[in-house]
Amino acid sequence: MAVRFRILGSVEASIDGQLVDLGPRQQQCVLVALLVNANRPVSGDELIERAWGERPPPRARNTLYTYLSRLRQALSDTDEVTLLRRPAGYQLMVDEQAVDLHMFRSLTVRARASADHVVAARLIRQALDLWRGEALPGLDTPWLHGIRAMLLKDRLAAELEYTDLALAGGRHAELLATLASQTEQRPLDERLAGQFMLALYRSGRQADALTHYQRTQARLGDELGIRPSEPLSTLYQQMLTADPALAAPRASAPSTRAPAHERSVAEVPAPRQLPAAPRSFAGRAEEIALLSKTLDAHPGQASGTVVISAIGGAGGMGKTSLALHWAHQNAHRFPDGQLFVNLRGFDPSGQPRTAESAIRILLAALGVEPTAVPVDLDAQVGLYRSLVADRRMLIVLDNAADAEQVSPLLPGSASCTVLVTSRDRLTSLVNTHGAQPMPLDVLDETDARLLLAERLGAERVVAEPAAVNELLACCAGLPLALSIVIGRAQEHPEFPLATLAAELRERTNRLGALDEDTDNGVRAVLSWSYLALAPAPARVFALLGLSVGPDISLPAVAALTGIRANQLRPVLRQLERVSLLQQPLPGRYRTHDLIRLYASEQAEQLPGTERSCSLFRLVNFYTYTALAADRLIAPNREHIPIGEPAADSHPETLVNTTSATNWFDTEYWGLRAAQTVAMEQDWFQLSWLITWALSNFHARRGHPRDDLTVCLIGLAAARRLDPRVLGMAHRLLGYAYALNSRHVEAAEQFTVALELQEREQDLPSLAKTHHSFALALERVGDDQLALEHVEQALSIFRSLGDQLGEGRELNAIGWFEARLGNYERAIDACQVALRLNVHNEDPDGEADTLDTLGFIAHRSGKLDEARDYYERALVHFRAIGHTHYQADILAHLGEIHRARGDIDAARASLLESRELYRANRRGADVDRVQRQLNDLDDHPTMQLAT
Repeated sequence: MAVRFRILGSVEASIDGQLVDLGPRQQQCVLVALLVNANRPVSGDELIERAWGERPPPRARNTLYTYLSRLRQALSDTDEVTLLRRPAGYQLMVDEQAVDLHMFRSLTVRARASADHVVAARLIRQALDLWRGEALPGLDTPWLHGIRAMLLKDRLAAELEYTDLALAGGRHAELLATLASQTEQRPLDERLAGQFMLALYRSGRQADALTHYQRTQARLGDELGIRPSEPLSTLYQQMLTADPALAAPRASAPSTRAPAHERSVAEVPAPRQLPAAPRSFAGRAEEIALLSKTLDAHPGQASGTVVISAIGGAGGMGKTSLALHWAHQNAHRFPDGQLFVNLRGFDPSGQPRTAESAIRILLAALGVEPTAVPVDLDAQVGLYRSLVADRRMLIVLDNAADAEQVSPLLPGSASCTVLVTSRDRLTSLVNTHGAQPMPLDVLDETDARLLLAERLGAERVVAEPAAVNELLACCAGLPLALSIVIGRAQEHPEFPLATLAAELRERTNRLGALDEDTDNGVRAVLSWSYLALAPAPARVFALLGLSVGPDISLPAVAALTGIRANQLRPVLRQLERVSLLQQPLPGRYRTHDLIRLYASEQAEQLPGTERSCSLFRLVNFYTYTALAADRLIAPNREHIPIGEPAADSHPETLVNTTSATNWFDTEYWGLRAAQTVAMEQDWFQLSWLITWALSNFHARRGHPRDDLTVCLIGLAAARRLDPRVLGMAHRLLGYAYALNSRHVEAAEQFTVALELQEREQDLPSLAKTHHSFALALERVGDDQLALEHVEQALSIFRSLGDQLGEGRELNAIGWFEARLGNYERAIDACQVALRLNVHNEDPDGEADTLDTLGFIAHRSGKLDEARDYYERALVHFRAIGHTHYQADILAHLGEIHRARGDIDAARASLLESRELYRANRRGADVDRVQRQLNDLDDHPTMQLAT
């Protein structure tokens, strides 16, 4: 089905001529944002900003998802449009000729490339006929205002070009009425005034033409204080003298023009202003290829638009080096010269170069004498653009402060190519001028190592692999840091690299070791960005130096700073804009290691109470969100006293088991770091609570080594708390030792826990310890002693009237009775357990009991019954996200399917089990299942042992 999109007027979409309901205005804004960037991804944050502006509603992201879903549904009747979710955002895949904006641009590009006036005029007329009034009426956001202004500019440019072509074709008479109306609407447009004068003159109305000039001259003087431009004044003089060159061409005469890149222009010097290329250069292959591809795809005047590439990134990321490396490699493609201006956007002086200063540098390079430079900035810009018009030139605008500083320096000629480097993201330059964004990240290890080898010599690098690895780790891929290290090593070629590595090893001294050059060291370069910040983003940046994990979420930053998320977003966008912060995933932020060290230094300048309060809020946030997540994952777990979160820490609100499990997965390392910080700050209660929250997650994910580390910290914290907490900490540590096959230490911990809990008469915890001790004993094969412990646990739970605990211990009794071969007693215990599990709505207990019944049936040779029990248990374990037991049950199901002769089902179960074992880092189990898979391939008829 044919689909058409129209935004050159009201926003419309049609399928086979039938209009599609595009929903409310904000939903239409989202569609427009996707159409303007058709076939290119747009991030969720950009879509929100484009649809709502700087102040989106509280649930804008959820609303955005709804709008995208509705748009997919609205366009589902055609296979010509696909809305995709990409890592970089959302991408509307559509034939650009189905979008009037892109068809307009395509037609104007073809017109400008044509050597035939008639063909060119026809193409531009077709482009103008696509317009149906004002673009995007009723849609009102800052981004859309910019798009609307850009589209109007493009339309007016096309109208002017069409008029030039029509005049060249001798059609002056038919243009008079239109030109009269247009000059009334735009009386200060000198090019339009000249077209109207020429049409009047060629229509035999010389007096009217001269009068219009005088009227335009008066308006320019009264309103702008300027005289008419040289082209308009020259046209006036030609009319006064009846210059034959103004005679109207015959309408029927052949009409051709030279291609744009061959049209004659005034001779100007061919400047060669590029600074020297970097002495050595490594990596950036993708970026170099993209720069060349962008130029190849839009080769000068053939594209109709200026080719602009915006290279962005943090200080020291190598933006200028990349620009100069590529510029020197491709200088031959710009025979009319290369211009270069350092805009000093982020400079030690703190004063970016003004547009007037930059324009004067460019005009001087183009051969304009200082006395000939106009006083007015607009006139300077006009002269600059005139001089570079139709010239194949490269213009490098280095170290820009923002898009506003760059805009006056952009040429109007499509024959020029512009490279802009900036720590700012230059978003408006991308949106309004179609610049190709190119964010630079750190060098990967391969390219960083290659750079070292090129500058220091391969022999020196190969001779000290350990030192080189440490140097690479300390520099973390930052080109500036690598350059400083290389320079230091070159100054002292007799020194071993290990000496330099030792200087950098101490984290607190790393910036100092990279900062001997006070003007160009890492600390100095980063300071230029930091000092340019307003107070609010500067404070947030400094506080980010206190963050504890490898990255941080928006809610965590809100806790750290004490600023609500909706007020924090624009502040974080400012830090992103100047490349001091990255947002690799929506709502998650990170900084380069060395930038983070610099942020830590700025944090040290804050008052001590502010640092302490901020860090306390952050650790509280992690602790109490983890406790809430744990409660969702295991709602029937024993309750412990947890207190209240700190004011303004605002723990996240999680809604279900899935969101809770995902939170643990995402925030795991931040949570681990928060526990360490809590111990360092003597916040022992928080450290213990993190141990408690993580212990259950570790069990479900199968992370025994991590669990042991966390439980050791938890015990150290618990020693500073009450005896009940200490008993629980010994119990958790005992089970962690057991999972790590350290059985002697496990027994010691359980023994201490039992003694403490008996002394304190903490019966619920005492029962739990007996249960955990039994599971530990199972791992050493002492099922009889394990059975005795679970029987004691059952007795305690019954005395307490705790049916939940009773159900779980009955299942444990069934498990150990089965392991001892007492299947009838095992089944009886499990049947009662299952009734209690269901009655008490205990999905964990129900899953465990079904697993036990599956084990009993499997051991008894009842394969169909075992399969049914295991499959029911698997459903429950999947629902609660218990991947540890999922892997075990899938392995059992693989054995059962194989024994029943269903090879395909066996292979599927074993493969899934193997991947879960891998994810849970259970190497021995991975090997065991792999052997079973190999056996399936080698002996497909051999029954696997049960």
